[in-house]
This record gives sequence, structure tokens and C-alpha cells, in this order.
Amino acid sequence: MTGSLAFLAFTIGIAGLFYLDRDDTVHTSKGLWLPVMWLWIVGSRPVSIWLGAGPADQTPTQLLEGSPLDRFVFQVLLAAGIYVLYRRRKQTTAFLRTNWPILAYFAFGLVSVLWADFPDVTFKRWIKAIGDLVMVLIVVTESEPLAALRRVFARAGFILLPYSVMLIKYSVIGRGYDPDGMPMNTGVTTNKNTLGVVTFVLALAALWRVWTLLREKRLEHRGRRLLAQSVLLAFGVVLLVQAHSATSVASFGLGAVVLLATSLPIIGRRPSAVHAVVLTIVLAGAFAVLSGGKTEIAHALGREENLTGRTDIWAAVLRGVDNPLLGAGFESFWLGTRLLRVWSGLSQYMHVNEAHNGYLEMYLNLGWVGVALLAAILVTAYKRAVAAFRWNPEIGALMLAFVAGAVVYSGTEAGFRMLNPIWICLLLAQVGAVGMAGTAGRASQPLRIPAGQVSDSTLDQNAAESLWWNGR
Repeated sequence: MTGSLAFLAFTIGIAGLFYLDRDDTVHTSKGLWLPVMWLWIVGSRPVSIWLGAGPADQTPTQLLEGSPLDRFVFQVLLAAGIYVLYRRRKQTTAFLRTNWPILAYFAFGLVSVLWADFPDVTFKRWIKAIGDLVMVLIVVTESEPLAALRRVFARAGFILLPYSVMLIKYSVIGRGYDPDGMPMNTGVTTNKNTLGVVTFVLALAALWRVWTLLREKRLEHRGRRLLAQSVLLAFGVVLLVQAHSATSVASFGLGAVVLLATSLPIIGRRPSAVHAVVLTIVLAGAFAVLSGGKTEIAHALGREENLTGRTDIWAAVLRGVDNPLLGAGFESFWLGTRLLRVWSGLSQYMHVNEAHNGYLEMYLNLGWVGVALLAAILVTAYKRAVAAFRWNPEIGALMLAFVAGAVVYSGTEAGFRMLNPIWICLLLAQVGAVGMAGTAGRASQPLRIPAGQVSDSTLDQNAAESLWWNGR
């Protein structure tokens, strides 16, 4: 099959998936297409590369200057998103009032412009990072946020995953070579790690929908939706294999276990059981490493004992830290002479532009203050995902899977960075878990949680009720 014929066939098939997954019983706004388009861009390649107006490989100069076309596209989407939120300012304000860790993180990122080496670049990146939060707020302020969430993931997945398979199999665009000269599959993205995280997030969302549909046996038109989501999940599994991204495979596996386990009624009704499931998974992984299983685990995931050079990168970037407390500035470590110094000490891994560890990446850019703010976001997101079970176990299971997946993924990849799909999902869990669950569960009796089992359950319940009654 030629590339043109394959593109036509996949396009027809994708149109069929959209048709099968349609749901005329729910209504979402046209503004919901903004986060979908945002995910299409951050989950593939910059618009400038698609149009042949930008280089695929970024030089130090390119990292500083950026692409005017890409900047314009993001500015248009951001401006449109802000307009949508302005029209929903009552709901938006209600959500922001209850999310101090996110506000503190972005406020500190803005202040870091003062000590950054390139304040203009830092400020532009901060503005772009606000777009992630704006798109999340658009989803959670929809009149039917659960339906909106489903549609965002479906619309993004139906485009990114099938076309990635098509490009890998039928076009050289979907394949390339890593810095070591080894072949890699990239799909609609520019490297295998990006393809891995995009697939991990969208495949996990597809699994969530399949699992939910299997349990909702009385749902109207359940069969065709189940078929569409099952096909999407199949594409995701195929791409996880083709991407050869060990971190994404491990994160998807962990997220799937958390999602399926916490969806069981016996666990979903008991927050203590949810804690036990997550803690067991985390402790099992830690025990395997601390007891000498590090080499075996690395080999099982297709990695070298030094985690494919990551330990060398970590040592090199730590030598380049000038301000341990405050960091180099928001998304500013990999710029200018500092970038060249790191590259000079990593001749085998030239052109690396991330620390391959989300926690270390946060330390490099925003220092220990940034790490503390990240910890607050993670803890709050986890607590809210657990508290969401009181209102809607379906949402709570997905949000908890995203939080757990983000924690694991960022151990060997820079997951806590702007425009990263897993970072966007973490923001979604932090900002919208309780609010979406409260809205979706309003029509039914909330599940009973014994007093004291969730320390902030009362706060989260009040927040959900406030978002419902005062935000709409």
C-alpha cells in the first residue's frame, strides 16, 4: 500500500471512529475544541515542522529564539482559551480559589524571571505554560465536565494514535534515528519518548473508557462506543510496543493496575483500600530496587544498568547548578552557555535538552522551592483523587491513575514540564478531580466515607459543593 492510499484509508477509518463514538445525549461547547487542538499540537510536532518552516533538531540559538509561527499559534489558542474562561469567570474563579499549590507554582515561576539569564525567553515560556492550565480549566468548567473529558481524550486519541501507526508503517516521516544512530519510531512526534508519553496518556484514557463501558451494560448505543474505544486502545498498545519507551510502558502498566483495581466496588468505597493499593505498588518497586534488583529491572525494561545514560546526564547537570535554592529560572536551565557546558561534559549524549528526571528538572529550573511546590501539587492531587471517590469512583480512578503514572514516569523522564501530556493530566487531577466528581455525582447519592479516613475529605466535599452551587 502506498503512503497516499494508506493516508486515505486511515482517514476514512478515523472518521468511522468519530462516528461510532458519537453521543447525542450530551452537549459540550465549541470551546472544547481548544484543549483538543492544544493536545494535537503538544502530542505531535510543532506546526512549523508540519509545514516545513522549522528545523526538527533544535540548536542553542533555535532554543533561544523559538519559532515565530509556533509562538503565534499558541498565542491564538491561549487568547481564545482566556476568552472562553472570561465568559465562565464565575466557575473559573471558584476552581482557582481552591487550588493554591497551582497558583503558588505559577506565581513563583513568574517571579523567577527576575534572576533568569534570559528573562524575555523565560517570560515567554511562562506565558505558554499558562496555556496548559487554561485548557484544563476549559474542560472542568464545562456544563458536563465528565462528558467533556471523555470527548477531549477521544478526539485527541482518534487523530494522534492511528496516524502514528500509519506514519511508522507507511512513511519515513514516522521513523528516524536517535543520537546514537539507532533507528526509532516517532509516529506523529519527533522522538520515541514523546511518542511514548502521548501514547501512555491516551491509551490509559481509552482503557478507562473501555472498562467503564463494559460495566455500564444498560447504556444506550454502548456497543458502538465500546468498539471505537477498543480500537483506540488497540492502537495504543501497538504504539507502546513500537515506541520502545520503557518508562511509558512501565507507567502505563502501573496506571492500568491502579485504574482497574480502584474501579472495583470493594475498593472504590473504601479510601483506606485505595491507599493500600497505591502504597503496595510503590513499595514493591522500591523494594525491588533497594534489594539489588535494579539491574534485572533495567534489563527487563530494555535498558542498560545506567538507565540508558541517564545516570551520566544526572551527574552532568548537577554540576551545572548555580542556584540550588531558586534554580535557573522557569524552564531556563537548558539555555545559553549553561547548555553548552552540559553538552561539553556529555559528548556521548550531545543535544540532550532535558534531565530525564522530572524532579531533577524541577530542581534545575526552580530549585528547592520549586521541588517543594511540586510536592505540594502531588500530595494535593493525590488527596483529591482519593476524595473524588466519594462522588464518582469512575473519575477518581482515572485521576488517581494519572497521578500515580506521573510520579513513576517522572523518575526517568522530565514529566513535570510545560506542554507535556502527563503534566497536563496532573494539573487536571489537581484542579478538577473533586469538582468534576461533585458535578457528575450530584444526581446520585454520594458514597459514604467513614469519618477520619480521608483527612481533607470535608474540605474537598465543601469545595465540590461550592463549585457546583456557586460556580454555575
